[in-house]
Order: sequence, then structure tokens, then C-alpha cells
Amino acid sequence: MTKAKLFLLEDDATLNETIAEFLEEEGYEVHSAYDGIEAEDMLYESRYDLLLLDVNTPGINGFDLLSNLRKNGQQSPAIYISSLSSVDDLEKGFASGCDDYIRKPFELKELLIRVETLLKRGFYHQDKSYVDIDQHIKYDIDSGTLIIDNTPVYLGNKESQLIKLFIKSPNEIISHERIYSHLWDFNDEPSDTALRTYIKNLRKIIGKDRIVSIKKQGYKFIINQ
Repeated sequence: MTKAKLFLLEDDATLNETIAEFLEEEGYEVHSAYDGIEAEDMLYESRYDLLLLDVNTPGINGFDLLSNLRKNGQQSPAIYISSLSSVDDLEKGFASGCDDYIRKPFELKELLIRVETLLKRGFYHQDKSYVDIDQHIKYDIDSGTLIIDNTPVYLGNKESQLIKLFIKSPNEIISHERIYSHLWDFNDEPSDTALRTYIKNLRKIIGKDRIVSIKKQGYKFIINQ
């Protein structure tokens, strides 16, 4: 099972390939770009669970790229990978919206640790490896698996993405627009009929009352506190 979908911007072709191959061997899906303009196009057309961004890149530098993404509402956690090492550069990096910063050269194992830690923190801001939905149902953070009475439950791709979004914002109203942007890529046409089907499928598994429809607003996923 793919752990998460990662985006990598690195203009050094050898390093780009090395990082991508390493992370793919660890179970991640990695999409790469070699310049800022290409990266910007890809990032506006598809969603990613985490961004790995070099800073000194052709076209658009990593600082400006992430700053623009943040202004446009993209909240995927981001790690800068850069040879820039001054405190001013570090300050600028965090000011532009990054969540972590790793200086070149680095060990691939260190990068992996930062990726895994940030994905957990960005998702739940807690140390546990799972989220309790109720006494019978929990969600495994590491594998993205729904577990009922200690038995993993298979979910379709869209249902899996949807439950992941719900788990991120428990007991909050999630707008239709936010769900559409999460489930469908830029070039895809969102479907309200399809969304209702995905909601129906999840309700069959976790209970009808767990996902509450809020008229003209969206849905609320109920987790027992």
C-alpha cells in the first residue's frame, strides 16, 4: 500500500532520482519536477500529501513557489531541502510557509524520518499511531487503514481519500468545495452524485450517524471525544 503521495522539486537530476527512488522503496508515491515553473503547474493540477522543495531552482525558486501556494490555500506540509544554511535563510523559509528545513548534504534516512514525522504531525498533531473513532473503530495513521474490531477494512480509492480528509477535521463542517478539491484533480470534473455514493459507501461501513449532512454547507464527521 502506498503510504502517501509526495512531490519533489530538485533541479539536480542525480539527486532528484536518488531521493525519489529511495522514498519509493519505502512505499511512497513520488512525483518529481526539475524547475519551479514545471513544479507550479503540477502542484496546481494535483494534490500531494507532502512537498519536498529545493530552494535554488530555475524559473521559480522554492521560497516563492511555496509562498504562492500558501496564498492560494494549499496546506500540504512542506520540507525545504537546501544548501542555504544561514539563519536568515532559515527564517525566510519558515516565513514562506514551510514546516521543516533540511540542509544539504543530508542522509536519506534523516529525510525519511522527517517525512514520516511531519506526515503524522500534520495529520493529527499527536503521538499515537492511530485515531479512535469509537470503541470498535479506529484509523491507522501509518497505513491509512480503517480498522473495525481489529480487522482491516478495504476501502475504494475515493472512499479512502474521503475518510482521510474526515479524520483530519473531526467534528467540523467540511464544505462541499473542500471535499471536491480533495477527491478530484484539477482536470477532473467533481460529481455531487459520485460524492453521495462515496458517502453512502462509508456510512455502510462506519454507521449512518457518523457522517452528518449539513444542508447547503457540507458534511461533519463525528468522532466520540
